[in-house]
Amino acid sequence: MYEHITYDGLIKRMMERALTHNKNLDSREGSLLFLAEAPAAVELQNLYIALDNILQETFADTASREYLILRAKERGLSPTPATPAVLEMTITPADLSLPMGERFSIGELNYYVSKEVGGGVYEITCETLGEAGNEYGATVIPIEYIEGLETCQITARLIPGEDEEDTEVFRQRYFDGLNLQAFGGNRADYLQKVNAIPGVGGVKVYRAWNSDIAPSELMPPEEAGEWLDSLTGVPPNILTWLQVVYHAGKNSLLTVGGTVKLVIIDSTFSTPSDTLVNTVQTAIDPTQNAGEGVGIAPIGHVVKVFPVAPETLDLAFSLYYQRGWTWDDVKPYAEEAVNGYFLEMAQGWADQEEALIVRVSQLESRLLNVPGILDVANTKINGVAANYNLPIDTIPILGAMTAETATIAGA
Repeated sequence: MYEHITYDGLIKRMMERALTHNKNLDSREGSLLFLAEAPAAVELQNLYIALDNILQETFADTASREYLILRAKERGLSPTPATPAVLEMTITPADLSLPMGERFSIGELNYYVSKEVGGGVYEITCETLGEAGNEYGATVIPIEYIEGLETCQITARLIPGEDEEDTEVFRQRYFDGLNLQAFGGNRADYLQKVNAIPGVGGVKVYRAWNSDIAPSELMPPEEAGEWLDSLTGVPPNILTWLQVVYHAGKNSLLTVGGTVKLVIIDSTFSTPSDTLVNTVQTAIDPTQNAGEGVGIAPIGHVVKVFPVAPETLDLAFSLYYQRGWTWDDVKPYAEEAVNGYFLEMAQGWADQEEALIVRVSQLESRLLNVPGILDVANTKINGVAANYNLPIDTIPILGAMTAETATIAGA
């Protein structure tokens, strides 16, 4: 707003103002008038720079991270903090018991035992917050000697670690909070609450997800009561369950209006582990207290959490190479390019209303940017030379990649 106010402009205005009172004053550089007004012009310029900066920091759209956080605090928002990665470690012998807090080293990072699953399986949590703990290819080494321990290895990543929320992502979440009013279990409320759970990278919300069942279909027919009374040899707990369901249906207490389906993807944009799915389920609506409002979900909402499903795609191409290149040379770059495309699709999955489509044109475009490849033809996905329509709530995973050498006329 004040960027047009400069030192030169200020001193010119000051000189003109002085000369309107006495035209005979010496205003040349080095004169007494100039030397008196120049320092004041510098300070005024600095003042306008500060005023412009204050205006920038006042509005959430242009504020730096520090002042954006202060602005967001007025609405009870703060950047999502960094969280640690949780890995699954399997040891032998399986009957060896590790104490909680026992520390292990993987590469340059340290982890500690945070939970015993049983059968030689443990959960270990990274001591370093953030995404760094998600990589676990190196050897697992106990930091202190553990008597009786023979082997230990990482078998799965259970909950991905996340870095502190990026400034621009936080800024967008602040504006989303203004535009989408999250309240009482509406769609925006579920999106906000589930995405805030550590390890979750995205979520889709389906309200009344079993609405293909008409409420009238849940009401038992008249002969159901007689059939229930005639049952013999049924275990008591099953008979009690049948009676509860029967009376609920008879009295129109069964409903489909309060059911919610959540489909989640983890923060690495891959299929979440059972541990993460169970963590989200417990936080939102514990299974043992479904619909009671014990979790984040409001009373009456029966929530079921599902993981996004992976689908493996085998790809085949006919490739024309640059002189001296072969499939063995370009394969690592080709896999990197295709995986990058699939990652982009997974990152946008939560924002898509429809199922994802793997497009031949996109695959060929990515491959044409791979070093050593001049042209691509006859692209097939799972044996079919056409775009591949994934099922709803499914993300692509690269399977086998094969290529034959093509001879392209005119090349």
